[in-house]
Amino acid sequence: MKTVADFNAAISRRQFFRKNGTGLGAASLATLLPGTLSGLANSTVPATVKKVAPKARRVIYLSMLGAPSQLDLFDYKPKLKDRFAEDLSGYLKEQGQRLTGMTSGQAKFPLAPSVFKFKQHGKSGAWISELLPHTAKMADDIAIIKSMNTEAINHEPANQLCYTGTQQNGKPSLGSWLAYGLGSQNEDLPNFVVLHAQHTGPGNVQAISSRLWGSGFLPGKFAGVAFRPKGDPVLYLRDAPGIDRDLRRNMLDSLNTLNQKSYDSVGDPEIQTRMQQYEMAFRMQASVPELSDLTSESEQIHKMYGPQSKTPGSFASSCILARRMMERGVQFVQIFHRGWDQHGNLPANIKPQCDDIDQPCWALVQDLKQRGLLEDTLVIWGGEFGRTVYSQGQLSETNYGRDHHPRAFSMWMAGGGVKGGHVYGETDDFGYNITADPVHISDLHTTILHQLGIDHHKLTFKYQGLDQKLTGVNPTRVISEILG
Repeated sequence: MKTVADFNAAISRRQFFRKNGTGLGAASLATLLPGTLSGLANSTVPATVKKVAPKARRVIYLSMLGAPSQLDLFDYKPKLKDRFAEDLSGYLKEQGQRLTGMTSGQAKFPLAPSVFKFKQHGKSGAWISELLPHTAKMADDIAIIKSMNTEAINHEPANQLCYTGTQQNGKPSLGSWLAYGLGSQNEDLPNFVVLHAQHTGPGNVQAISSRLWGSGFLPGKFAGVAFRPKGDPVLYLRDAPGIDRDLRRNMLDSLNTLNQKSYDSVGDPEIQTRMQQYEMAFRMQASVPELSDLTSESEQIHKMYGPQSKTPGSFASSCILARRMMERGVQFVQIFHRGWDQHGNLPANIKPQCDDIDQPCWALVQDLKQRGLLEDTLVIWGGEFGRTVYSQGQLSETNYGRDHHPRAFSMWMAGGGVKGGHVYGETDDFGYNITADPVHISDLHTTILHQLGIDHHKLTFKYQGLDQKLTGVNPTRVISEILG
């Protein structure tokens, strides 16, 4: 009869190859990365992932969940006004348009021009909607990509593709891949933080899953840590009544001793992950309250970010918090702003959404710039797909809705080696198909990694017998045309 010791020994033999197969990579990384990064003894990233000198060292991803309408924000199509209410049924059939269940039963597909005015801004002459007056002021700071595209036509798979690189469940998020590939610059804060900003659009919005910031098959320590807008920023971080910091330290040391014995016997890397998470939580007890306290920010800063900057959980306060995290060594911050899924009543609903984000986005870029952080901080703004040129439901001269459109949509990027004052990609007169310089979501991922100095081919993790990577197996490219 086999004993527990025999069983543990068997597991240990299996784990030997896993542990030693990654140990050389960890040793190499320690010599590769400077300063505090060299302390990541448990990293499994091979030294070869670093291909070029990074132009960016950190990322802020402003995620507009629900898919903002590019036709009402960045992709100006003035000729559409002359074709108001034109039925596009024949055109859509000719194009082989995939229809969602929301519009598949419509008898007609009336063309809906934007009701909003556009003007040209900056040296590039970028057309930007009146809905985004502050974004327009920084036209020379951002690169607008009008030729984004994706395969996914519904929110959940599109968000997974956008934020994990695949429509399949169980894969690591973009932020987790970066935490895995970059290591950490601050032992007192997570390397990947998620903020859920409040929105002022209709309350009925798409639910989102923690898969969008989860670690998938990567060790759990690389998952994003969600900060809450109210109460304790991180759940269960505060000590219970009667527990002081010294007692907590003693309890944690005792627990670590037990976990280490378990790890020595079994070799399960998740045990190490658990130990590291406990230690991180202990250090965060001191660092997070100071980080989250925005009262130390000047009135000038609050004025810059707008009237909602002092409201906990607003998009404006989230942007200030993101900048504070950049200053403290957090390398990836993702701000989710929901409410952009405007199938009906778009003109009325999109305005408060833009009011939420317009001034804070501008302020964030200017704030980073004046602090010398924009140069090596990559800022990304966008959603998971675009919106249709035809109206969902009833169309009038002042009201319309738009369905999902994966073939073409707009995003912008700033900082981190991106050329400001640049417009890239074009769509046809309908804003329907891309006519020049298509950019797939995977190309965006490849570009992000490139700017961080990472070769996307070599940032891999062995899982189920395969070298898995963020960008998958299909060819991708760096969007070099928008890079300085």
